[in-house]
Amino acid sequence: MTAEEKTNYQVLARKYRPETFSDLIGQEAMVRTLKNAFDADRIAQAFMMTGIRGVGKTTTARIIAKGMNCVGIEGKTGPTTNPCGQCEHCTAISEGRHVDVLEMDAASRTGVDDIREIIDSVHYRAASARFKIYIIDEVHMLSNNAFNALLKTLEEPPAHVKFIFATTEIRKVPVTVLSRCQRFDLRRIEPEEMIKMLQNLAKLENASISNEALALITRASEGSARDAQSLLDQAISHGAGETNVDQVRSMLGLADRGRVLDLFEFIMRGQAKEALNELGSQYSDGADPIGIIRDLAEVTHWVSVIKITPDAADDPTVSPDEKARGQAFSQSLPMRILTRTWQLLLKALEEISSAPNSMMAAEMAIIRITHVSDLPSPEELVKKLTNNQSNTTVATKKSSEGAANNTTSSNYKQTQPTETNSIRNKGNTALALDAETLAEQYPTFESVLGIIRKFRDMKLLIDVENSIRLSSYVPGRIEFTPTEHAPKDLAQRLSQMLQNWTGFRWAITVVSNCSTETIQEHRNAEEAQLKYEAALHPFVKTVFENFPKASITEIKSQAQIITEAEAARLPEIEGEWDPFEEET
Repeated sequence: MTAEEKTNYQVLARKYRPETFSDLIGQEAMVRTLKNAFDADRIAQAFMMTGIRGVGKTTTARIIAKGMNCVGIEGKTGPTTNPCGQCEHCTAISEGRHVDVLEMDAASRTGVDDIREIIDSVHYRAASARFKIYIIDEVHMLSNNAFNALLKTLEEPPAHVKFIFATTEIRKVPVTVLSRCQRFDLRRIEPEEMIKMLQNLAKLENASISNEALALITRASEGSARDAQSLLDQAISHGAGETNVDQVRSMLGLADRGRVLDLFEFIMRGQAKEALNELGSQYSDGADPIGIIRDLAEVTHWVSVIKITPDAADDPTVSPDEKARGQAFSQSLPMRILTRTWQLLLKALEEISSAPNSMMAAEMAIIRITHVSDLPSPEELVKKLTNNQSNTTVATKKSSEGAANNTTSSNYKQTQPTETNSIRNKGNTALALDAETLAEQYPTFESVLGIIRKFRDMKLLIDVENSIRLSSYVPGRIEFTPTEHAPKDLAQRLSQMLQNWTGFRWAITVVSNCSTETIQEHRNAEEAQLKYEAALHPFVKTVFENFPKASITEIKSQAQIITEAEAARLPEIEGEWDPFEEET
C-alpha cells in the first residue's frame, strides 16, 4: 500500500456504501414501492425519508437521484431503479460533484435566505442531467419561515425538479410539508440481516472475527447499519485483524453477558453480599458502573418480554446458555418483581449520572434492589394485614373479657348500650369493625385499659389512670374531665392510638364539671380503707403498741401470697438426684 493510499483510507461505512437498491438491506417494502413507481413512470415530485440514524436515508436519496438521471453506458437509458454506476451522471453523483444534484444540510442552513436560493434556481433547467434534484438532509432543522417559504414551490415544482428530504425527527416536520411528499419509513435492520452483512464485510476486509463478537456489535448498533459498520471497523483495528468476543466487549466497555446474568440472579435472590462482590469484580475488570446498570435493565426488560412472549427468546444475538437462563428467569420471577426492578434500575441510572462517585451510587442501587426483591405485593400486604387484624380481634376480645371479670370498681362498669356508633373508618375499610362487634369486644372502660396494657403504652396508661375523670362511656365514644395536671394532648393521643389499635374511629370528648374519681384515686381510696380495717385488727393493734413507728406498707390476701409463691417456686426436674434419699 502506497503512502497516498494510506492517506486516502476510507472507513467501512463509506467504502461499502450501497450504490443500488439491491445493495440496501432491510428496506424491501420501500424498494418495491420505488421500483413499481419507476416502472410505471409515477415518480413523485418530493420524497420524505425518515428513520433512525444510519439506516440509509441519505444513501437512498442518492440512489434515487442516480436512478432518475442515469443514462446508461450507451447514453440511452431512461429513469431506472438499477443505475449503471458507470455513466457520467452516476459517477458524479456518487462522488458528490454533480452540478444538478444539490445536497444541502438543513442543520447549518436553516433560514429563509437559504430556501430562497433554491426557490430562485428551480426555474432554470438542469445543466446536463434529466432532473434537477435537491437533497435536503436533516430537514426538520429548517425554521418555520423557511418551511412556509418552500410550500408553494414544493406543491407545484417545475417538471424538471425533484425534492428528496431526509430526517430523523419526522414529528418536527410540519404536516403541510408532509402532505406534499411521499413518505418512506426506513425501519431498523433486523439482527439476522445485520450479522450477515457484518460477516460479508469482515470477509471482504480479510479480517477474522468471531460470531459472538459480531452478535455483540449487532446488539450495540441497535439496528443502525452505519453504527454496526463503524463498530466493526473499530473492532478490526482493536484486534489487529483477529478479533474475539472479549476484545469487543472490552472495546465497548461492556461486562460479560454471563456475569451480568449472574449479578441479576444474585439480586433476585436477595444476596446482597454476593451481588456487591460480583459488581466489584466487574468494575475491577474495566466495566463501567453505569454500563452494568444498563445491562441489568436490559436483562430485566428481556426477561419480562420473554415472560409475555416466549418467542422473544429466539434472538440470534443471544447465546444458547443466555437463552436457557432467560427462560428460567421468566418462569420463576413474578411480573410484579420484574416491573419493580425495572423502575428501581431506571431510578439508579439517574442517580449514577448525577452522583460524584458512580461506583458508590451503583453499589447503593444494588443494595436497595436486593432488599426489596422479596417484598410482598400490595395485594399480599393487604391480605396479611387483614389476617393479622382478625387475629388481633380475637386476642383483644379475650383480653377484654378477662379485664372485665377483674374489674375492681363498679364506678367504671357500664351497661350494654342500646345505640352503637355506626360510623365506619372509611379510610381503612379493610380494618374497620362494625358497631356490634365493637360493643361486644369493648363493653366497658376497663376494656379500653386492657387494650392499652396489651400494646404496652405505659405512659398513656399512667395518664389515663391519673388524669381522666370519666363522665360517660359507650363503645367508640368517651367523655371525660381532665385533672389539673393532665397532658393537653391526652384526648388526641388516646383517640389516635385507639383508632390505630382497633381500626375504629373513637370519639374522645372533653367535658367539664365531672367530679368522678380517677382510677388511681379510687385505688388509693380502696387501699386506705383496707389499711384502716387492717389497723383495727387485734393482732395489728398489738404490733403498733409494741412498735410505735411501724406502718402498713402493703396488704396481700392469702390467695395472692399462694399465687406468688407458686410462681417463684423452682420447677421440679424429673429424675433429679436427692442427697438425702437412701440408695437401695
